[in-house]
Order: sequence, then C-alpha cells, then structure tokens
Amino acid sequence: MKLAPIAIALLAASSAYAVSPAKPTAQTIYLGGDIVTVNDAVPTAQALAIKNGRILALGSEADILKLRDEATRVVDLQGKTLIPGFIDGHGHVFNTGIQALSANLLAPPDGAVTSIAELQQWLRDWVAKPQNKAHGIILGFGYDDSQLKEKRHPTRQELDAVSEDLPVIIIHQSGHLATLNSKALALAGFSPDSKDPEGGKIRREADGKTPNGVLEETAFFGALLPMFAKLNNQENEAIFKAGMALYASFGYTTAQEGRASSSAVKTMYQLAQKEKLPLDVAAYPDIQIARDVIAPPYYAQQYMNGFRVAGAKLNLDGSPQGKTAWLTQPYFIPPAGQEVGYKGYPSMSDEQAAHYIELAQRNGWQLLTHVNGDAAIDQLIKGVEASEKQHGKPDRGFVAIHAQTARKDQVASFQRLGIFPSFFPMHTFYWGDWHSDSVLGKERAQHISPTGWARELGMIFTSHHDSPVALPDSMRVYYATVNRVSRTGRPIGPDQRVSALEGLKAQTLWAATQYKEERSKGSLEVGKLADMVVLSANPLKVKPETLADIRVEETIKEGVPVYQRDTQSAGTSQGCADSARCSAVATTAMVAAGMLHHQPH
Repeated sequence: MKLAPIAIALLAASSAYAVSPAKPTAQTIYLGGDIVTVNDAVPTAQALAIKNGRILALGSEADILKLRDEATRVVDLQGKTLIPGFIDGHGHVFNTGIQALSANLLAPPDGAVTSIAELQQWLRDWVAKPQNKAHGIILGFGYDDSQLKEKRHPTRQELDAVSEDLPVIIIHQSGHLATLNSKALALAGFSPDSKDPEGGKIRREADGKTPNGVLEETAFFGALLPMFAKLNNQENEAIFKAGMALYASFGYTTAQEGRASSSAVKTMYQLAQKEKLPLDVAAYPDIQIARDVIAPPYYAQQYMNGFRVAGAKLNLDGSPQGKTAWLTQPYFIPPAGQEVGYKGYPSMSDEQAAHYIELAQRNGWQLLTHVNGDAAIDQLIKGVEASEKQHGKPDRGFVAIHAQTARKDQVASFQRLGIFPSFFPMHTFYWGDWHSDSVLGKERAQHISPTGWARELGMIFTSHHDSPVALPDSMRVYYATVNRVSRTGRPIGPDQRVSALEGLKAQTLWAATQYKEERSKGSLEVGKLADMVVLSANPLKVKPETLADIRVEETIKEGVPVYQRDTQSAGTSQGCADSARCSAVATTAMVAAGMLHHQPH
C-alpha cells in the first residue's frame, strides 16, 4: 500500500505526542510482513516506526526507512503479521498466577484430565515433586465435571485417596466451585453442623448433613481466602509475576484483575512502585469487601509503572457450567441434590445490588458486574435504571461481564442504558455441548454470549477468557468468537457469529474503548502506544476454522519485547497443553517464593 512520503509520520504534529518535523528518527522499524492496524481509515501498512514507546509513523517501506539512522533497529517480520496488542476484556491476572503454579487438571486441549482416576494421578505426580511436596498442601486447578468420564465432581473420599495427611483442594474450572478432601474440610472448619452461607452451598452426602467435599460460591471463597491471606509479600509477588508472564505469552499487553482483594491490589501496587510492570494491569476491587483500595493512591486515571485501580467489581450470581448462575427459566437438568425447576440463585438481594450500583455511580467508579444468568442481568438492569433516576445518565462506563444468557430484550436494554457488554464466547467451545445437553437445552444454548444480537443493534462488545477459568489464550478467544463451534464440532448459535475483523476488534480497539483508553491503545496509529503482537499468520487471511492454530511469536509493550516465543520455554505459551504446562514459570516462582506452605484454617 503506497502512502504519502513521510507525511504519515507527521500526522501527530498537532497532538501531545508530536514529533519534530525537522528530523523524526525512529528507534525501531518493523517491516517485511503484514501489518494489520485495526484502523478502518488506514487498515494496513508496509512498515511501522517507533520512537519513545509510541508509534511514530506507518507507511510504505521506502518512506518509513527514511526515518532511520545508524542507531535504528530494523526488524524483519519474515512474513509474519504485526497487530495491536491484545487487551483483556475480562480476566484475573493475579489469580492466573495461581493457575500457573498449581497442578493442571484441565481437560484437552489445554490439559489431559478426562477422568477422576487421571485427576488423582496428576495430583499425585504434582505433589511427588520435591518443590511441591514441601508446601504441605496439594492444590489443583481446572477440573471440569462436564468433561470427566464420570460426569460428576470428585468426592472428598476420592481426594482422600490421593492423601489423607495433606489437605487437598482442587478448584473447578469455572472458579466458582471447589472440592476438598476430609483434611482440608476439617482445617476449613466444615462439619455436618455447618450451615450454608448466604450466596453459597455446601453439597452434602446421602444423609443430608455430611459435606461431600464440593463447595459452591461463598462457601468455597470463604474456605480459600484465609489460606491466601497468609501468603507473604514475596509469595504474592511470585503469583502476580507468574500471571503476567502467562498473559504475555498469549499476546496481552493490557491485563485485568477483575475481582481484586485489598491484599492483591496492595501487592500489585507495591511491585509497580519498585519496578515497571511488563504489562499494563487494571484492577477492579470487589465493591463489597475491598472499597479501601478504590481510592488514591491505588485508584487513578493513569497507570503508574503499569498499574492502576480502574474501578470496582460487583458479583450478582455464579457459573452456568457449574449450575450456580441465576436464571429466569429452570436448568435443563438440575445439578445433584436439586429438584426439577431449579433456577440457580442470586449472590444478593435486589436492594443490595441497587445499593452497590448507586454507590459506584455516585463515586464515579467504572463498575464491572458479573452477570451470567438472565435473572442476574434483570437485577443489574433494574439497579442501573434506579441509579439513573437518581443521578442522571453520565458516561458511566458500566460493563456487564459475561452476560452469557442475555435475552434479546436485555441486549437492547444494554444499549439504552449505556451498559457495555463483555461477552464470553469461549463457552461455545469449552462448554457448548454441556450447555446444549445439560445446562440450558439446545434452544437457549444457541444464544449464549449473543454477539450477533449486539452487532444487529450496531453495538460494540469485548470477548474475554476470564482466566484462570480458561487459559488466557487470545487465539482461542478469537476462534470461539468467530466460529462458535464446540469441542465436538457442534455449531453453537451460528447466527451469533461475527466476522474475523470484528472478532479482532473485540480484543483490541473495542477493548480499549471498554477501558476508555481508545486514544492511546487498541489500534496501530500514529501517537498511540507501541503495544503490539507478532503472529505466525494473518488472522484476516486464514480460514476462520484455523484461527486457534495461529501462534503468538512476540509480545511488545511500548516498543519493548516482553515475550519472545523462540527464546522462552514453549511451556509458557500455547504449549501449555503438554504435560509440562508452564513448568518454567511455575518452577521458578515456586522455588523462589516457597509458595503455599501455609495450610488453611
């Protein structure tokens, strides 16, 4: 594509990021491959120049090479593709560090656990390693009852078979449930006399009293939070660094901690005080329990060395695949122990939800609200309508997180109320079959994460991974958003598919808009941050069904490479599906920090 000589480089002359028209000199130039800008005005370029962490110019190779001098680094893409850095629509970068450090219990393609016997063996193999055995606890992440041969959760007795002496805790892939062995249940204080906490459940054995090991929602959170509260600063920093490293390996240049505790915020802030983070990290503390950190110096409009508290998080229900999301219509097949007609349950009352929504709007906080079930979405809509009557309709920037079972009328309400939807299309791949056959039934399952309805209304949206629910795999998110095909190849709502360009925008430019950072991120334009990703192929040119096969070769934050596939262990990138999964990151952090040597109380 031929662009006007040098003039493209000087388009920023009237902006805050202007370069001197006398002699603009590039520090780095990229050429020799496809450059996809995600800027509709200039969608492609032959070359791109960087100076001081920002994009200096785009244009033809001949024109951009005029901006070099003897110190300029010229990078030949060798036929690969340069795109804007991926921006995390919703995830948990701090908690992803825990995923990276624990036993991998994921099913294929991200792990190898397909039965309870295999799950038990992976836990035994993990604790047999000296650096793990020393921690005094066996921790696994990512098991999924829908993908196990038995189609059920493991029991406490089955985890006792792994160890009766050590506490065993395995976290469900949804992040909303966990199974504990007898030792862990006792340490956490659970007994036949324990009552279900508000917003959670203790699943019981046949006698209706004895905990069977499975804890839902607040019962699970209450058991684990004390354990992690005991970790020291070094251990918490190791977790955070492991999470950022895994994110970077999948091309993310902006990450989110989407339900931060006060201690996690302080860890991330303190690390950013000591060193510049490899990624930008925006944290959203839990509005119920972490309001102390939704304030300066943590809460800020600008990143400080890569970190800021950007708003607050509210949680109104649970997980559809875990069958704890709050629906208006019954689950197709109720979970064990529930009667026909079961619809899940809310995290709080309408009055409580309205209170927190009003609190966020009154304080000017961007509010991210977890709403999976359509009943929870109704609760959010009612709360926003009430807050609007009181405070008017400024640009709130409120975000509906997941919105998986949003009805068409609710998507229209999002548009009317200015609620930005961040959908979870990865469910079409990971749990499309489960939703069709067990959770929602075929008809309702076709419309999970209804991106097509949003586009019909001219709305933009983001697509996310919700890591550690799934690996922060940018190309798997992309693949699912565009294709909507389950693990078995079953189409899940083909009318909700979007184009490859729209899928890319949902993780770049539209994601920057969700954060209100579209002036500095999300596309390759003069003056914007040089946040970029090198891919093995051009996602706009390959067949859509091969998008998940594209590899992240390099991640570049403000012009500086923070991940390079050819110089780092394949275990920290898309190679996570193998048995070693992220072992380089995990082993380094484990040995350095001695993580998880505390037992829960």
